[in-house]
Order: sequence, then C-alpha cells, then structure tokens
Amino acid sequence: MAPHKAVTLTHIRYQKGDLLGHFLAWISLIPVFISFGGFVSHFIFRRELQGMFFAIGLIISQLINEVIKDFFQQARPATCALLEMCDSHGWPSSHPQYMFFFAVYFTLLTYRGIGLWDTRNKLAVIFLPWCLALLTMYSRVYLGYHTVAQVFAGSGLGIVLGGLWFWVVNSVLICFFPAIEESAFGKYFYVKDTSHIPNVLKFEYDNARKARTEMAAKSEE
Repeated sequence: MAPHKAVTLTHIRYQKGDLLGHFLAWISLIPVFISFGGFVSHFIFRRELQGMFFAIGLIISQLINEVIKDFFQQARPATCALLEMCDSHGWPSSHPQYMFFFAVYFTLLTYRGIGLWDTRNKLAVIFLPWCLALLTMYSRVYLGYHTVAQVFAGSGLGIVLGGLWFWVVNSVLICFFPAIEESAFGKYFYVKDTSHIPNVLKFEYDNARKARTEMAAKSEE
C-alpha cells in the first residue's frame, strides 16, 4: 500500500502547548479563509468584475509559485520531517506570496478609490492586510515550514506580481469590462463593474430606498 499524504491546504502543525504557535497556525490559514470565505462569497453576493479579476490574479500568482518551486526544487528546512512536508519544495514560500499579493492589490484598489465604500482614512483601511501579510510571513518560519530566505522570496514575488496584475487589470483589461457585462456570461450571472462609482454601498442603499418608495407609491394608486 502506498504511504498516505495529508492535504496540505489546511494541514498546519505546531508544537503542543505553544500558544504562539497555535495562534500562528491559524494565521497560516488566512489565505484559505480569504479564498473560500472571501472571494467565493464575493462572487455569490457581489459579482463585481474587480473582485473577480483580483481572485484570478491570486490564482495566477499561485500557479507561478508552483512552476518556480518545481523548477528550482529547493528543499524545506530540516524541520520538514516533523511536519511531514519534506516531499514538497520550499522556495519561494506560497503563503507570504499570496498575502503580499493581496496586500499590494488591496492597497492599490483603496488608493484608487475602487471599493464598496468611500474611504477617507486610507491608511487605517490598508493597515490590517499588511499586518496579516507580515504575520503570515513570520508564521511560516516560526512553525518550521520555510527558511527566512524562502519567505522573503515569496513576499517579494507577491509584491511584484500584485502590482503588475493591478496595472494589467486597470490599464488593459478594464477596457473589456463593458463587453463582459453585456456578454451572455455577464447577463446570466449578473456580473457588473462598479469601479466608476465612488461609494457603491451608498449608491445601492439610495437606489434600494428609491425603488421601495416608488413601489409603495404605485401600490397606493
């Protein structure tokens, strides 16, 4: 019988009794929470093209990470034996790459004024994703999954790819957003682009109230 292998997506180990390690193990799962809890929920409830292309960029980034890992095949640190991770490669680290891509893209969206609400204190909004990115970077070293060089390589690659993908989406691909909205796919799934609206939540709130008022007025006629 072939040896068993764990699903590494959520298989995070830490030393028993280590409270910091326990906390950092949950931090390491943030990319999973963002992917499934964030972007899947976004598609179900929002269906914004900016969010969809944000997610596509993260997927492309992770595919590039796998290609680089397979090419260089750099081993993980010696602690990989305890973590049952020695059969996978460590350079560059995918978790920091994901989180720093996310932080860069989110920051650029915020400073361009693209989002659900009109943000006045932009520094306060972008503080959380950068903190989470740094904590994720630290967690991968602390828990023994990567070396310092491997997490710095992943972080740097994430920053570069995040900035590059933002430029591609908002300088090149955004020209095709109207066509996507008018396509059969766009009409069937109600896909939309609201990046030209400064405060989407207020816009939707005002229009929902207006529609309710108009419906109430018609019912009274």
